[in-house]
Amino acid sequence: MANDFYSDFDWERLPARDPVLYRTHFEIDRDRVIHTSAFRRLQAKTQVFLSGQYDIYRTRLTHSIEVAQIGRSICGYLKKTSPWFDHGFYVDPVLVEAVCLSHDLGHPPFGHKGERTLNSLMKPFGGFEGNAQTLRLLTETIYSHNSRRSGMGPTRALLDGILKYKSLYSERLNPYNHFLYDDQKPYLDFVLEGGNLSGACRTPQEKNAFRSLECQIMDWADETAYCFHDLADGIRMGFVTMDKLERWAEANDLDSEDAPRMENLIRTIRQGDIEPMLERKIGEFIRAGSLVERSNFMAENTHRYRFGLTIDPSMQKECHLYKAISMDIVFRSERVGQLQYKINRMLGGLFETLLESCEAGAQPSLRFLSTQLEKQLRGVSERPRMARLICDYLAGMTDHFAIRTFRRLFDPGFTSIAELD
Repeated sequence: MANDFYSDFDWERLPARDPVLYRTHFEIDRDRVIHTSAFRRLQAKTQVFLSGQYDIYRTRLTHSIEVAQIGRSICGYLKKTSPWFDHGFYVDPVLVEAVCLSHDLGHPPFGHKGERTLNSLMKPFGGFEGNAQTLRLLTETIYSHNSRRSGMGPTRALLDGILKYKSLYSERLNPYNHFLYDDQKPYLDFVLEGGNLSGACRTPQEKNAFRSLECQIMDWADETAYCFHDLADGIRMGFVTMDKLERWAEANDLDSEDAPRMENLIRTIRQGDIEPMLERKIGEFIRAGSLVERSNFMAENTHRYRFGLTIDPSMQKECHLYKAISMDIVFRSERVGQLQYKINRMLGGLFETLLESCEAGAQPSLRFLSTQLEKQLRGVSERPRMARLICDYLAGMTDHFAIRTFRRLFDPGFTSIAELD
């Protein structure tokens, strides 16, 4: 049965490509993402803890798969509960799955710590942002042919679905994160079909909050996944303990809603029932969303903006509690701070060394780069363009490839030919 929720406007591709008749438009999007090397590399990129340290902890890949499952479940729940939806009019779960599987493609090695380091290094050259880098991969890098960087030909609906942020780097007063690169404005114009985003949203924060329904679903699925799973991995790793939780609760003076939640979490750890609790809580968060009608300049073009997702405030508050625990006890811990220092040294050393070698124009020194990057850098004389290509290279690295590359260049003891793969 046809799904009238979508139209040619949603299916249009950038650039235009011939349709494949045995798959839907959004199945093509999903399949192209799954079969790209950028997706496979997520298996060796940090989610919470360095990938490869222990097999049971989540990576960016397993996180993305979990987000996709939660996103599809939200679609199923909305279809069954919303008075507007029926069997011929509903949010396509395959599109949401494609959006969820894509949402972290642009994240660099070492998780958010690596993202902060690259953004600092790229500050003179337009910044670095994981979401903007995902857009760059989908539109310019994935499935490029030879030297032509044409991207994977995504649909408008997929591109819009991954755009958590719609403000540009130059529009941010303090561009720490949550922006697109300035040269990505044409893609933003394509997604909005030239709509007047600045007229409707006057601040960068308002622009970033202007999201399609599928993007809202992905974002809540992402919030659900990492608020529970980051906490669970922290418990398994020994970062989050009952004693630390009790001290944290005393220091933060929890209100009548959050205090019982904290008591339940401590009791769950004591009983060893983390996995069953996660299963129950994820179900609650899936059912926390409901559909609302919206009025905006895009609503006449697509149902993706006619409808929006609203989340139960109590569930949002509970999500904030678990995220705050993970942030304070895990991510702001002494050990993680030491790791951040090491990451700054590694990525900073690689970035500066590669950029200096390119500026010097010493071709022999370029032999320690990939063949593809060498080809892209030949003939490039503008420093911002060099920096962006080197940033692409570093952002695409897995955790351990970045470590090995750093050791090859800076560790005198790392000389074994067998270790040069």
